[in-house]
Amino acid sequence: MSDPTPPPARDPVRVGIDVGGTFTDAVAVSATTYALLGQVKVPTSHDHADGVAHGIMTALERLLDDIGVSADDVGFLAHGTTQATNALLEGDVATIGIVGVGTGFDALANRRLRSLGKLRLDSGRALPVRYAALRAPESTEAALASVDAVLAEGAEVVVAVQPFSVDDPAGERSVLEAAGARGVPATATHEITRLYGLGKRARTAALNAGVMPRMLQTADLVERSIQRAGVRAPLMVMRCDGGVMSLPEMRHRPLLTVLSGPAAGVAGALMGEKVSEGVFLETGGTSTDISVIRRGRVQIRHTQLGGRETYLSALDVRTVGVGGGSLVRISGTAPGAASLTGVGPRSAHIAGLPYACFADPEELRGARLALVSPLDSDPADHAVLEAGGRRFALTVTCAANAAGLVPEGDHARSEAATARLALEPLAQALGTDAVTAARRVLHTATERVTEVVDALVDDYRLDRDVCSLVGGGGGAATVTPYLGERTGMAARIAAHSEVISPLGVALALVRETVERIIPDATHADVLTVRTEAERAVLDQGADPAAVEVDVTVDPRRNLVTAVATGATALRAKDRAATTDEAAARAAAAASLDARPGDLTEFAANGQYRVLGLVRRPGGRLGRFARPRTHVRVVDAEGVVRLHSADAEVDTLVAGQAEGALRDLVAERTVYGDGGAVPPAVWLLLGPKLADLSGVMDPGHLLALAGTEIARRGPEEPVVVLMERRR
Repeated sequence: MSDPTPPPARDPVRVGIDVGGTFTDAVAVSATTYALLGQVKVPTSHDHADGVAHGIMTALERLLDDIGVSADDVGFLAHGTTQATNALLEGDVATIGIVGVGTGFDALANRRLRSLGKLRLDSGRALPVRYAALRAPESTEAALASVDAVLAEGAEVVVAVQPFSVDDPAGERSVLEAAGARGVPATATHEITRLYGLGKRARTAALNAGVMPRMLQTADLVERSIQRAGVRAPLMVMRCDGGVMSLPEMRHRPLLTVLSGPAAGVAGALMGEKVSEGVFLETGGTSTDISVIRRGRVQIRHTQLGGRETYLSALDVRTVGVGGGSLVRISGTAPGAASLTGVGPRSAHIAGLPYACFADPEELRGARLALVSPLDSDPADHAVLEAGGRRFALTVTCAANAAGLVPEGDHARSEAATARLALEPLAQALGTDAVTAARRVLHTATERVTEVVDALVDDYRLDRDVCSLVGGGGGAATVTPYLGERTGMAARIAAHSEVISPLGVALALVRETVERIIPDATHADVLTVRTEAERAVLDQGADPAAVEVDVTVDPRRNLVTAVATGATALRAKDRAATTDEAAARAAAAASLDARPGDLTEFAANGQYRVLGLVRRPGGRLGRFARPRTHVRVVDAEGVVRLHSADAEVDTLVAGQAEGALRDLVAERTVYGDGGAVPPAVWLLLGPKLADLSGVMDPGHLLALAGTEIARRGPEEPVVVLMERRR
């Protein structure tokens, strides 16, 4: 007789796959604990008949086999790819057929779109553009004729462009229908952005079209492969703003995958490391990508492609040409007479040399210092060791190991004694010892990195008291620890830093950004934009209970922006869980540089604790200044999610909160030459943290707050934080 007791449910698995230029990395993460269950690395399959899809499936199959789970256990699968980025970098894009819709002045404006063919990609190749005009979009025959005209000139994908299509896209839709009838992929400017500016809108749509055919082919291959493998979870794709999107959405806007590599890394830091305020540095062998997390949010801006600004909202990432493999450069080799002139941007990889610190010590006995040119066009000032007929590169990794800054077990770790032996010839040339020489190399290597970090801290007004440096990538330990010493900022290396990108893919949230130009926007206009962003992530599988929407209203540009992020149902943890009070106090106290017992708990709602203390500003006049309430919001996992140096905290009841909130906003609004300036407002509503700090109009602020509060039960607590604007 069979046992009627069903087997225990297996812990579902989240899989993240990052397709790089050389390797494809895959990780499996527990959906409930987020613990790393396994990781694999396979060569990226550029030359296979199925392209990179073959490498993705190879990695997935090997990963599931290694951790002993079946395809049925995969509840979430996402991948990030450099394919679109590489296509733009290398100029390997499809020929684009632009169909300009309109008559009169619109037709004149459209004719200037031919100049998009002069846009130079990073490879130096011009964007391949063909053009046709459509003056009667209401005519099916005319629309088909315009599409046929660009196809006859070799176009592989069609772009519909019409002035003011953000208001009325009917003309662009007629082109899309005609392209569909001809069986060719197509896109339209109104599908890419709803912002005005014909040139920038068309440029963004054209670049989107250029990568579309290849991305569609890959998407189809990957989708069929995972279906054959028995994975029933919907396939998600990494975006350039740190979130993921559904495969159907990617098919419409493949350009959103451009620059998603750095975005995957910062998503790993945000979700895996629980960074609230910090600078993330992803260091590889050649370069370091630097980005910002502020108040638990990645920072986004419109990016440039081909040297021109687009409407592509991507992670604000600054790249510095220093990585773990960067070569040391000196003025000469005579003992005591040389000086350190630079580090990088050339790397050991370009020079085709192994790192000296990973050599067998016996191979380095009697090594002498020599200067080489990694490439024929480079100056002969790059330091290498010559020993036994071989050459070894002196790199930043060698210096970090010699200085004892690479922790045991790290991907970049070598024996410190070997690294110091490798640096001895360099130290003799510099007239010092190996450890001092190593630290000089690190100081020179981090010169530009420090400048960029300082600029980002200032640009985004990060709070240095709580800001930390988090290192990721295989070379994290070669830059981040020394940078922390140099800047005085807290620094740490992310767990599993060598696979931080696929971890970010596995843990990323569904994300969507909606932007609208709305002169004199009404409350209804702002709420409509918010609802559109929320609906977009819900349509892609986000759990309604876990969606957060941040709205910003810029009255100077008449720009309303809503950014919605949502967890899939599988990503959402048990929201009833709460962190231990002692742990929450410890986290807040560490952030405030105070003793846990000195903190006051201002509010709590079961998912968050609001802790802080009152301080007067320092300095001679501090005793005459107004005391400020420093606040930290700690979530159920013990992470500081929000901080303020000058906040007021109130707990309201949802059923009466709207009226009370209106009174509080009015009471705390200040008036000056620029008019009324309301406080920055955040609401804690169950598990959600509603960020309304980007809204300056009191009416818009209250309308948005009312939308959030209306979804709560009448007796639920609503915790309100208000911060004075500086």
